[in-house]
Amino acid sequence: MPVTFKLVAASCLLIFSVLPLPVTAETLSVAPGGVVRWPGVEGDRCGRADRTWESVTGDCWYPIDLLAGEGDVQLWRWRQGRKETATVRVSPYPYEVQHITLKDDSQVNLSAADLARVREENGRIGALWALDTPRRFELPLSAPLEPLPAGGRFGSRRFFNNQPRNPHTGADYSAAEGTPVLSIGDGSVALAGDFFFSGGSVFLDHGDGLISMYFHLKELSVEPGREVERGQVIGTVGQTGRATGPHLHMGLRWRGARVDPALLMEQIEQIPTIPE
Repeated sequence: MPVTFKLVAASCLLIFSVLPLPVTAETLSVAPGGVVRWPGVEGDRCGRADRTWESVTGDCWYPIDLLAGEGDVQLWRWRQGRKETATVRVSPYPYEVQHITLKDDSQVNLSAADLARVREENGRIGALWALDTPRRFELPLSAPLEPLPAGGRFGSRRFFNNQPRNPHTGADYSAAEGTPVLSIGDGSVALAGDFFFSGGSVFLDHGDGLISMYFHLKELSVEPGREVERGQVIGTVGQTGRATGPHLHMGLRWRGARVDPALLMEQIEQIPTIPE
């Protein structure tokens, strides 16, 4: 019996030493497609559920997927050898409804051949979300257009010819056809080519699970496997694919989550922050 008691006591001490420390702060609210910042963890690890990653410029960054349901999400980090936890609340879906009319109904009601093409393309694109290469980007990200015009409609619930479709997972920037499109950070070309919905498209891998996407391009200046630098021209604005006019659709996936690209560029100071 004494032996049993000592083992239990030792186990209790071990468990106590790694119990997470809750962050005593008012629960933050974040919109679907948003990002949460937790500063002050230089050199330590960040995590959510069963996935971990390194801090970026000394902070933990937690992308929240556009289709995340309303409710509480627990985040954690290792700081000075101790695990700390915090809870953020995903707010109700806040985005508007957008109705788009297309003259070419074949881009809404797809033929069997077009549907097969889209499925094949989606398979190749979906494989990118699992990429886990070393981080090569710095925050904030640079702009894909110079100057960057006002963009919007991220997250809007979309109806094409009165038929409901997936929410808009990027930000649209109106620009003249032929305007140079720039890489938002160092990386490599993971995928590039012509796609049914997005037309001329470039997908860049920036490491740490961050994939940037540039759609409806008129011309592509890069090929798969090529290394690119922040600010490098990767193509030009067009209206290819399913588009009603010349513009750049800029999208971001970070660790699989669909997030508003504007938040990591010009709106980075608006990201909800957990107190240190």
